[in-house]
Amino acid sequence: MSRLLIILLLLAAAPVAVWRGWIEVPDRWNPWAPLDIAEPVNFLTRYKLSRLQSDPTLCVQALATSTVRYSVQADSPADARCPLVNVLRVQGSEVRLSSSFLATCPVAVAFAMFERQALQPAAQAAFGQAVTQVDHLGSFACRNVYGRSEGRLSQHASANALDIAGFRLADGRRINVLKDWPGDDANARFLRDVRDGACKHFNTVLGPDYNAAHRNHFHLDMGRWSVCR
Repeated sequence: MSRLLIILLLLAAAPVAVWRGWIEVPDRWNPWAPLDIAEPVNFLTRYKLSRLQSDPTLCVQALATSTVRYSVQADSPADARCPLVNVLRVQGSEVRLSSSFLATCPVAVAFAMFERQALQPAAQAAFGQAVTQVDHLGSFACRNVYGRSEGRLSQHASANALDIAGFRLADGRRINVLKDWPGDDANARFLRDVRDGACKHFNTVLGPDYNAAHRNHFHLDMGRWSVCR
C-alpha cells in the first residue's frame, strides 16, 4: 500500500475517530462540539451554525456562551403561511436594541457573534468606544421578497433575517446607514467595516451597494445563499 493511500485513509478516518471520541481535539476544531460564540470564526463555524436550526438544545448551548437575553417562542402551526420553528425573541445583550425582535436560532447566534467579534471591535477601532444600541427595522414579516404579490417568501417570513438601520455609541453619537454610508469619513468607514464583519457571521449581507431597496439598512440573514454586498 502506497504512503499516499495510507495518508488518505487516515484523513478519511479522522472525522469518525473524533466523533467516536477516540481522538480528542479542542472544541473549536470538533464539528460535533457545541458552538462557542467567544471563539473566532473558522471553517467549521458555518457548519455548526447550520446544525442549530434543527436542534434547539445545541442552540441553547451556543447562546449560553453569550450575553444574549432571550425567550423561547412556541412554534407556529405547521400549516401557517409563514411557519416559525425554533424561534426566539431576542431582548438584548451587552448592547441595547431599539426593540426586541424575533429570530431563528441561527440568526440569534450569528447576531451574538457579530456583536462580539465584528461590531464592537469596529467601533473601538474607529471611535475608541463601544456601541451601546443597535437600531433595527425588524426581523419577522410574513411576505414575499420585496413585498411582491408573487414569488418566493422572504427570509423575513421565517424570522431568519434582521434589518439593521444604525448604531448608537457610548457618547450618544448616532451612526445611520442611510445618512452615513455615502460619505468617506470615520462614520462611513465604520459602516463598511461593520458590513465586512457581518459577512463573516451571516450567510447573506445586503446593504446600500446592493440596490436602492437596501439604501437605509443592512439586511442580514441565515438563508441558503452566500452573498456579501
